Amino acid sequence: MLCYLFFVFLLFNEAFAAKHAKPVVQWQTLSGDAPLVIARGGYSGLFPDSSQFAYQFALSTSLSDVVLFCDLQLTKDGAGFCHSGLQLDNSTTISQAFPKGQKTYPVNGEDVTGWFAIDYVSKVLFDKVSLIQGIFSRPSVFDNSQSMMRVEDVVAVQPPLFWLNVEYANFYKQHKLDIAEYTLGLSNQMPIDFISSPEINFLKGLSGKVNARNTRLIFKFLEADKTEPSTKKTYSSLLKDLSMIKSFSSGILVPKEYIWPVGKDLYLEPGTTLVLDAHKLGLEVYAYGFANDAPASYNYSYDPSTEYLQFVDNSDFSVDGVLTDFPSTASQAVACLAHNKKNIPPPIKDKPLIISHNGASGVYAGCTDLAYQQAVNDGADIIDCSVQMTKDGVAFCLDSADISQTTTAMTSFMSHSTVIPEIQKDNGIYSFDLTWAEIQSLKPSQTRLPSSGLSRNPAMQNAGKLMTLPEFLDFAKNSSVPGILISIENAAYLASKQGLDIVNTVISNLTAASYDQQTLQQVYIQSDDTSVLEEFKSVSTYKRVLMIKESISDAPKPSVTEIKQFADAVNLPRSSLVAYSDFFLSGFTPVAKEMFAANISVFVSVLRNEFMALAFDYFSDPTVEVATYVLGLGLDGVVTEYPATASSYMRSPCFYSDADMPYTILAAQPGSLLQLAPPDALPPAQPPAPVLQPADVDDPPLPPVVKNSNNDPAHPSPPASSPPNHASLVTATSSLSFFIVFFSFMYLHF
Repeated sequence: MLCYLFFVFLLFNEAFAAKHAKPVVQWQTLSGDAPLVIARGGYSGLFPDSSQFAYQFALSTSLSDVVLFCDLQLTKDGAGFCHSGLQLDNSTTISQAFPKGQKTYPVNGEDVTGWFAIDYVSKVLFDKVSLIQGIFSRPSVFDNSQSMMRVEDVVAVQPPLFWLNVEYANFYKQHKLDIAEYTLGLSNQMPIDFISSPEINFLKGLSGKVNARNTRLIFKFLEADKTEPSTKKTYSSLLKDLSMIKSFSSGILVPKEYIWPVGKDLYLEPGTTLVLDAHKLGLEVYAYGFANDAPASYNYSYDPSTEYLQFVDNSDFSVDGVLTDFPSTASQAVACLAHNKKNIPPPIKDKPLIISHNGASGVYAGCTDLAYQQAVNDGADIIDCSVQMTKDGVAFCLDSADISQTTTAMTSFMSHSTVIPEIQKDNGIYSFDLTWAEIQSLKPSQTRLPSSGLSRNPAMQNAGKLMTLPEFLDFAKNSSVPGILISIENAAYLASKQGLDIVNTVISNLTAASYDQQTLQQVYIQSDDTSVLEEFKSVSTYKRVLMIKESISDAPKPSVTEIKQFADAVNLPRSSLVAYSDFFLSGFTPVAKEMFAANISVFVSVLRNEFMALAFDYFSDPTVEVATYVLGLGLDGVVTEYPATASSYMRSPCFYSDADMPYTILAAQPGSLLQLAPPDALPPAQPPAPVLQPADVDDPPLPPVVKNSNNDPAHPSPPASSPPNHASLVTATSSLSFFIVFFSFMYLHF
């Protein structure tokens, strides 16, 4: 245990080593100070709720004034400890320790069944019961290694601010335990900065007895239709009488939906005036219910920082604090990402490129006019077109030659479904079997994160229109992006089997748009085929990118030398740059350094915001993943379906190494979390990916283009109108049982 705590101490020092004086910013909170970050049970999004690791990790990864939040519970002999909720069976081992201990008690008018602390004396609970993760989509490797923490133990870690939440006062009173007297005694022995409760009589009983200058009393609102036990009124009705709440408290703690309601369709509804109304009365407003791995609204595009900013950095108000399971994300939103919307950062030499993947395909259907415009709006440096060919020779942008998943082709052209082993092992409907007119009759379709089932922006599922390559080039030339990336695949098959010359079609379209004669926009030509890249060698202004789709663990010098003959850069899956052990990062591979040594730029693909695509080391936060690749590995570019997330980070002052900021967004340290887990809980070691061999790089020459009667030469592709330092995380597959549990969890959250 001591070595674990020492490692947490190292993390604490690393996190705060670069922190300096906080810049003065005027916030729209009641006090004008920055909103507080309140860690519910510590860092409960990663470690068991209210555990020693959770509280210490919250201190080490959050703002320096982070508030540690303790849900107070009492044992049979009146000892206080921190634990979220009355029932212990979901987040401790009590049901194994006492299999016959299940009881049913009336709690605020409802019968509740489970294991309760009031049935056990403190010595038994603290000696025989361990904490476990209560949400099954979160890591379980830290289970059974820590005991429940007494309130005194939490205060002993010396939090900057401490918040005690007291619920079920009536329940404890029925069992001859006076939690009000216990709380008053605590406040006389130790600093308690906040005391909250959803019971009015409890707070009124403390009013005048605690030092109001040192301790703020906060009324906690529960769900709107629940009944407050003292007044027998619903919380929704109490919300209409804030002046009465003000008579015994200095603030309110409310579900975040009280402020920004979310409709049944999971889109934001118009905000309420609650914060403004409360501030007019002098009441502080704290919001709860934040968790990176519980998607709240499609409006946030699965970026939890965007949700925090909705509450602290909108044009009308800011809440006074947020209660969260992931305090580091809330910290970066407050310290780094807020108040940057109008900031135009100074140019940085060799700034990492933000490269779109089919445009902003996390927001709109990929490769549509809407997706490309969104990518430009969101700050992409490079917008991309994966070129596909139609039966009549029209080049257009779409992620894959198989259009069955990215369009509505399944409803109209199912008879064209076939297997083409040279392209993929599964059935598909291919663009080169349809004319451009037939493809134009289809609607684009937004894809989902593979294997997750999570929708992205269902209201715009089929919005937008596909673009021909000339249309894409024209759009790019008239936009503000510094460059474009043209991706070419299946060139050999198209030439030899379909009579389609995709390479020369791209060359002629680029030439027609004068991209071979201009330097305002950088052109990247990407392919997984070195023979394709060789065809573009004659245009010196083009940069060539070799896409290596398969995961590799090493790239020896002969292989890198072979790459250097054909490419200026490589595009690698995430798993080729970071090694994984289950859902944890275990280490950086040497691949990036080996490429840099040969002056080959490195891009990583594909980054996605959905928390299921992220290793636990990223804290379910896509910004941390971006920081890991550009700060931890020094990559030259990130290929992402959500350019706004990368842009928000790189536009923030925390991106600059010399910034004088109170907080910094750190890169993940592979292996650090695994070192905190007991050895017997570690996931089994996984074999390394293959080593890249020179033979894997060099491809045979492109075959000649065969004549094909299916092609109509009268309808060629329409003519065009006149940055830091230095590839698909194959998302770690989980077992079927994990997904069953995950979707049960999602159902409960939604």
